[in-house]
Amino acid sequence: MLWPVLRPYRGRVAGALACLLAGSLIVLLLGQGVRALVDLGLGRDGGHLLNRAALAMFALTTGLAAATYGRFSLVSWLGERVAADLRERVFSHVLRLSPVTLETLRVGDVLSRMSADIAILQALTGSALSMWLRAALTLVGGCVALVLTSPMLSLIILGVIPVVVVPLLFFARRERRLSRVTQERVADLAAAAEETLNALATVQAYTHEEADRVAFGHAAERSVEAATRRIRARALMLLCLIWLGFGAITLALWAGGREVLMHRLSGGSLSAFVFYAVLVAGSGATLGEVWGEMQRAAGAADRIAEVLAAPVTIAAPRRRLHLPTPTRGRIALHDVTFRYPARDKPALQHISFAVEPGETVALVGPSGAGKSTLFQLMLRFFDPDQGSVTLDGVDIARLDPTELRRAIALVAQEPAVFSTSLAANIKYGRPEAPDAAMQDAARAAAVDFVGDLPLGFDTFVGEKGVRLSGGQRQRVVIARALLRDAPVLLLDEATSALDAANERVVQRALATLCRGRTTLVIAHRLATVREADRIIVLDHGRIVASGTHEALLRAGGLYAELAALQFAA
Repeated sequence: MLWPVLRPYRGRVAGALACLLAGSLIVLLLGQGVRALVDLGLGRDGGHLLNRAALAMFALTTGLAAATYGRFSLVSWLGERVAADLRERVFSHVLRLSPVTLETLRVGDVLSRMSADIAILQALTGSALSMWLRAALTLVGGCVALVLTSPMLSLIILGVIPVVVVPLLFFARRERRLSRVTQERVADLAAAAEETLNALATVQAYTHEEADRVAFGHAAERSVEAATRRIRARALMLLCLIWLGFGAITLALWAGGREVLMHRLSGGSLSAFVFYAVLVAGSGATLGEVWGEMQRAAGAADRIAEVLAAPVTIAAPRRRLHLPTPTRGRIALHDVTFRYPARDKPALQHISFAVEPGETVALVGPSGAGKSTLFQLMLRFFDPDQGSVTLDGVDIARLDPTELRRAIALVAQEPAVFSTSLAANIKYGRPEAPDAAMQDAARAAAVDFVGDLPLGFDTFVGEKGVRLSGGQRQRVVIARALLRDAPVLLLDEATSALDAANERVVQRALATLCRGRTTLVIAHRLATVREADRIIVLDHGRIVASGTHEALLRAGGLYAELAALQFAA
């Protein structure tokens, strides 16, 4: 996962590796400096040699400091760059997923993977990986230096390595498993918090704060328990590494001391041996500690890979077609059948109808009849299992989804208002539009509250538009659709949540919006669709009737029953 992200910065990677190699080599040379200081500098008439040895040691430490500076700067920058690029890659992929796919992944979980899991990979790239490589190089170089310094004593140190590797491999597998469990518990926390905070008004209205606090506390405890198991496993691994490594050093020091007393080894050689032995033991401990971080990062990489592996079910075909210019907006469905992946019964069955350019067609029927599913097919969030949907005679499955959706403006039941300025929200579907066109769209959509806002169109409307009323948010979305100036308009229960006064204002704005456009309207309130050119009645995924309001009333059936219930009330 990391190499494709690092490849564009291979020059900096090479620089970091060069600094790392230089630093490791200098550290190994320091052992020879210690040997020279003891054997030559402290010998008879060694004052001059002591000065030279000290200067050489100072030069080596200066080189080590410079190499460390270069390595730290480069790998820290790489860590930041990798994190940013990975987040952009994951976010770009998520934006291409079907809305239903994203629902199965859980938004809070995806956010946790984009933040916490990528932060773990950032720490790996920006610190742990270079530490691991440095420790590995130092370990190998130190082992070679041990053998060259004293083959007999090196057997004691090197004999411990196989004993260390076996538990290291065992603990590594366990660390990876426990790390993934820990990260999943953290993701559960994020998902729970995101869901509760998004519905905070409902939580408080139903005095559910205490129950949610307790549930969140239990989730937090599960997270702590999972982390504690991982910490204990790592602590046990470090205990084994340090005990075995430094125990071997103590044994080698005891044996080396006897060699010095018997004049078979010089004091400088023993000092150098101890220096290298400490390097090897310290590098082994670092490898063990960082190996745990690498296993934790492997668990994070697995979770990120799952998001990146989520299939993009709707994509542009290799041999794509294009809409005619100008696009007139004729929509036709030909024997369309569709079943949601997780459901047994089809949501739509053998649906066929056409909407002519400039015509307004209303879709009515009870909940679950298939009205919203039709909109999702027209926007190509799904492809039908059977049949086809065409726009101006072109099968939309042969179009780039971006080109298709640019020909459509959507006004949803829940108006999507973003945490930016009023102007940016209106320009959302056409960011390049001039301010004059944006203001004309706002006037046509009855966005007449601009004068009451402190900064006019530059006013920040808050997260999800919380600083605006429901009717104001809906008018902002209508202005956005007007500015989009698309030939096809989809209205999904655009006035269902409004009071009578706001509904009248929004209905006038919608009348302006629909003029000259092919319009499909979903509505439960039949009073809002009486003026439609045609009404299509759906029930259990099938078309059961079609005609004008008056004709459907005369024909009786489901529409007449719905009308009788609503107008009688």
